[in-house]
Amino acid sequence: MHENDISFNIRKAAFKVHTALCPSLLESVYEVALAYELRLLGYEVKTQVPLPMVYEGQRMDVGFRLDLLVHNRVIVEIKSVDALLDVHHKQLLTYLKLSDCKLGLLMNFSVVHVKEGIVRIVNGLQDSPRTSA
Repeated sequence: MHENDISFNIRKAAFKVHTALCPSLLESVYEVALAYELRLLGYEVKTQVPLPMVYEGQRMDVGFRLDLLVHNRVIVEIKSVDALLDVHHKQLLTYLKLSDCKLGLLMNFSVVHVKEGIVRIVNGLQDSPRTSA
C-alpha cells in the first residue's frame, strides 16, 4: 500500500476522532483513539515507538518517540496545542530522517476544524512549502 493511500485513511480517521471528541484534550487521548480507528481499518499501528539516532556509527537511544507508526510507513505526530510551531515541523522532519520513512503527518487536534490542524511533511523535501492535508 502506498503512503498516500495510508495518509488518506489516517486523515479520515482523524476527522472521525476529532468529531467524536472535543478539541483541547490531552495528546494521549487522541493518540489512543486514532490508533484504535486505524486498527479497525486493518492497519498495523505502533504507538510510542522508540527511535534511536546513529552518531559516528554508534546507536544512541536519546529518548525520541514516534507517537504513531502506521503500517511501518507513515509517522503521525500528534499535538494538542494553541498553534503549531516551527519546532513541531522540525521534530517530525527529524523523525522522518532518522527512520527513513517518506511521509509524516503532523496533527494538531486543538483546532475547531481538524483539517486546519493537519500538515503533511515529506522526507527529502524539507525546502518545499508546507501543505495542509
